[in-house]
Amino acid sequence: MLPVLTYEPLDPATVNNPYPALAALREQAPVSWHDGMSSWLVTRYADCTAVLRDHTVFARDRRRTGQAVPAASLSVQSLDPPDQAGVRSLFMNALRAQDLPGLEARARTRATGLLREAAEHPSFEAMAELAAPLSLSVVCDLLGVDEPPLAEFAAASDAIMRSMDGGLDPALVEPGRKAREELTTLVDSWFTDTGRPSGLLAHVRAHTPPGAGQAEELFVRNTARVMFQGGYSTTTAAIGNALHTLTTHPQAQEQLRTDPRAVPAAAEELVRFDGPVQGTSRTATQASTIAGIPIPAGDPVVLLFAAANRDPARFPHPDQLLLDRRDNRHLGYGWGTHSCIGTRAAQAALRATLDALRTHPTPILPAGTARRQPSATMRTFAALPATLHP
Repeated sequence: MLPVLTYEPLDPATVNNPYPALAALREQAPVSWHDGMSSWLVTRYADCTAVLRDHTVFARDRRRTGQAVPAASLSVQSLDPPDQAGVRSLFMNALRAQDLPGLEARARTRATGLLREAAEHPSFEAMAELAAPLSLSVVCDLLGVDEPPLAEFAAASDAIMRSMDGGLDPALVEPGRKAREELTTLVDSWFTDTGRPSGLLAHVRAHTPPGAGQAEELFVRNTARVMFQGGYSTTTAAIGNALHTLTTHPQAQEQLRTDPRAVPAAAEELVRFDGPVQGTSRTATQASTIAGIPIPAGDPVVLLFAAANRDPARFPHPDQLLLDRRDNRHLGYGWGTHSCIGTRAAQAALRATLDALRTHPTPILPAGTARRQPSATMRTFAALPATLHP
């Protein structure tokens, strides 16, 4: 008999701090069935990575188990090897062709300017005035497109992100579908004869095979939309979480401010410690087992990255923030062929933020009560008041 534990991902206490509940799951029931999510929950690092490696048994593409998938949801993130290989290779080659050090330098300049503007006021809203505008700037710079109005885009992105919790709250599904349609119209305009993107999308357009069929063209455009919206939301969340962690760990912030060499490792540790992506899902294509627990064919499996990133079997002293932690292959952006395709850009933006904070004359401090976004999928803030005036 499996242990019965309470894990309510949208409960306010869990949204605020999921780690005690995740630790209890990991220690007492590392693989367990969750009635509310109608899924098996997997919490240990080794088990999560084993599932992520096994594309034969655990499918990301739900069509392989007879489920219908809307055309708008078919992208490199929802296809499995070998079906995703062509489109993923197209985007990864385009990413490698970009000047990522230049992107990071421009992000650093932008972050420095945003901090300078924030310092002109007694306090500021770190999500709306730093994390969000910087993230949108970096993603649009990478893709080579003009920035849309931030407020409108952020609202659409938030609706899409929250719709990922539709299994827990069906009311979130329709707003997400409408927002996805709106963004699809914008992204489609980048692929018309009059669309003139530069950067990564110019490379994608130039190297898409001339004979690509409708299905492949759909995958390409959907992947561009996922990279645009997903890159923005993930980067915004990562920066916000890092800012909050540094404001609540003043010794770590002081370490960062006094040692410029700490930035690269710190960016990885901050994502491991409190990362943006809470987990991902797979479906069993056949009867299998995970850690000795039988998984029937057709059952959904949710891999809880937030639990795996605090697994003491993989990370010594996992609940401690160690900015110089080595061997830090966390799951903050996923793993393998389905990891966030914009991870390198997201981490460039985070390093740029840390560099700008490090060189700012004063540290960043909390200036009120932070408020989490109620989401089981993305760990992010709805409000993060801060100040640059000690």
